[in-house]
Amino acid sequence: MTTTTTHSTRTDLHAPVIDWFGAHARDLPWRRSEAGAWGVLVSEFMLQQTPVSRVLPVYEQWLARWPRPADLAAEPPGEAVRAWGRLGYPRRALRLHAAAAAITERHDGDVPRDHAKLIALPGIGEYTAAAVASFAYGQRHAVLDTNVRRVFARAVSGAQYPPTATTAAERRLARGLLPEDEPTAAAWAAATMELGALVCTARTPDCHRCPIAAQCAWRLAGSPVHDGPPRRGQTYAGTDRQVRGKLLAVLREATAPVPQEVLDAVWSEPVQRARALDGLVADGLVEPLEGRRYRLPLG
Repeated sequence: MTTTTTHSTRTDLHAPVIDWFGAHARDLPWRRSEAGAWGVLVSEFMLQQTPVSRVLPVYEQWLARWPRPADLAAEPPGEAVRAWGRLGYPRRALRLHAAAAAITERHDGDVPRDHAKLIALPGIGEYTAAAVASFAYGQRHAVLDTNVRRVFARAVSGAQYPPTATTAAERRLARGLLPEDEPTAAAWAAATMELGALVCTARTPDCHRCPIAAQCAWRLAGSPVHDGPPRRGQTYAGTDRQVRGKLLAVLREATAPVPQEVLDAVWSEPVQRARALDGLVADGLVEPLEGRRYRLPLG
């Protein structure tokens, strides 16, 4: 397996993938010009580990309610948790609220263009900063999400799946594959992500629809089966995550603090229920009050 690419190889990949994207890209609201950088930022927070179909209705409601960062920052963080609904991983809502507050305080309410200023915002790491700079501002950055990593692993490295965690070698490969000019690089970032989401999928890649199937190192090698550690899917039923979700669902629907006994009714196993509630409090998602009552955070 090799991750070495030449200039001609990069060029051979760019045009067909970008052309395919132009013909097959989904019409998603955060890709429209009216979404702006704030719409892109919101979508990136929501899409982490969550499919587009679940994000779309929450995204639309969120932007209708909070069309600017300052609008969100003006409300308590608990309202962000409430509006997050059942997207899962609700700490993302708190981080997005914190980012909105920082944008309002530090950048006059405008999502910064500079990559270093983006990555300095709360809850924003290397991937999100690169994605916003690329998708919102058309800049040249390596945007490495799970879909892009899988496309590069197969098309260039000849492996069925990328490593479990992003490696330095993957980052070097991604930078080496970037087109030189900014508009093409931004198009490449979006196109490779869409190719991984729609065609070069994890379980059933549709190689017949792939615009670079003829150059794909994995396909040319006979599509060898993954030989690394087993890739286990995430479980949900019966986990602390499920209990946390049930507890938060009660609090999201409540208009007043919720008594302990109401929360006790959502899960019968007391030790796991207490652990889940303690975790929500520790994560700042729930505020305990006097009299064994709880609410979403106000500050």
